[in-house]
Amino acid sequence: MRVFKNKAFQRFADRNNISNDDLCDVVHRASRGLIDADLGGGVIKQRIARRGKGKSGGFRLMILFRAQRRAVLVHGFAKKDRANIETGELEALRKLAKIVLAYSEEEMASAVASGVFVEVKCND
Repeated sequence: MRVFKNKAFQRFADRNNISNDDLCDVVHRASRGLIDADLGGGVIKQRIARRGKGKSGGFRLMILFRAQRRAVLVHGFAKKDRANIETGELEALRKLAKIVLAYSEEEMASAVASGVFVEVKCND
């Protein structure tokens, strides 16, 4: 499975000291069927702990997800900052998922080359 992140998510991860290994663990959990919330339309929500703390007070990650194929980390937030995403945001994520998860390998390579996405190298 290939894992990607967008620029906004990269900034969120950097600000909150979330490593690529942490992200790979989250996606690996999802690929094994351990999904915290399936929001439909190719969008899932996964929880991740803050360093040295538990998941309940940690972060929530919004991922465009197609099992065994592709995961694209697009949004993250701290639970302490907001309980969940708004209905309009979810609809926008579902529309984005429909587009991005349908990308061919060539289209995804082009998006990476242009800097829209960054591939996360996981040691599976």
